Amino acid sequence: MRFKDKVVIVTGASSGIGRATALAFAREGAAVAIADKDKTAGDEVAGAAQRSGGEAEAIRTDVSREAEVRALVEAVLKKWGRLDVLVNNAGIYFQADAIGTSEAAWNNVLAVNLTGAFLCIKHAVPAMTRGGAIVNVASEAGLVGIRRQVAYNVSKAGMIGLTRSCAVDFASKGIRVNCVCPGTTDTPLVQAAVGRAPEPRAARRALEEIRPLNRLGEAEEIASAILYLADAGYATGSMLSVDGGYTVQ
Repeated sequence: MRFKDKVVIVTGASSGIGRATALAFAREGAAVAIADKDKTAGDEVAGAAQRSGGEAEAIRTDVSREAEVRALVEAVLKKWGRLDVLVNNAGIYFQADAIGTSEAAWNNVLAVNLTGAFLCIKHAVPAMTRGGAIVNVASEAGLVGIRRQVAYNVSKAGMIGLTRSCAVDFASKGIRVNCVCPGTTDTPLVQAAVGRAPEPRAARRALEEIRPLNRLGEAEEIASAILYLADAGYATGSMLSVDGGYTVQ
């Protein structure tokens, strides 16, 4: 019960890493705001969190819209009276190099993956009056170049820069800002991307074989790293790679 009496926002919490993270916080005693554009799926996650003994509420939020982010934080404060942890997990994926990426696709990926995190931090920090922790979900793609996903790569590299900047800006307020960099994880987003390949089984196997542990990650493994960073009191500005060894080769 590391997070008993703590209040947590998890964005993009209706599936994948976000869902696993929200449920893990609930099991550890936190009250969790399930922030996601998909309210129906968010309600399901909130119900699962409640069945595990935690307290949770789904709040429909498009993190790329500042008014909705502001309303999210206000709703959390109205219901629970405090905010202790923010997990910036919401993200989308687009596959193309610079030539094949339209300006609209570029703007959309950056708006959700990077600007969304910026907006959540902007409005969450003033609510963290007792100090707190922010965990940004970047990617191995923010650390190394991965072919044919330029907008996604840049958004995740930007997330790492955002982490470092906010870590130094808000340390004096008792707010720690860290970043987890997952490798390819077996989530609906990855499954959809693999499914679009001409030979999905071969595409999945290729993703597994390029990392020393020879497998994809599990959402619960990334959630465990997120909870660690939320609780690691002397860590700020850190980048924790959880990628099966991909970025150390």
